Amino acid sequence: MIQHHKISDRDLWNKIKNGEICFGGNQKLKIYGTLKCSSGKRMKHENRVFFLSEKEAIQNGFRPCGHCMRTEYQKWKNGLI
Repeated sequence: MIQHHKISDRDLWNKIKNGEICFGGNQKLKIYGTLKCSSGKRMKHENRVFFLSEKEAIQNGFRPCGHCMRTEYQKWKNGLI
């Protein structure tokens, strides 16, 4: 898990461009989603974290976003994840 305020914008951009970072999340709400999610783009920088994989997000106790990851969210909500 990479905290947004602990990585430079250039390093962050390079990791996203190289496919090293695939998901973002809100550290306070414990929600993760895609990097293109409109909900994720509105969150405060100090709450934003990044993950290398969906598995990493789940291991850190995060749940899927109900907006950009509807299928995964429904599975989580029904107790399948």
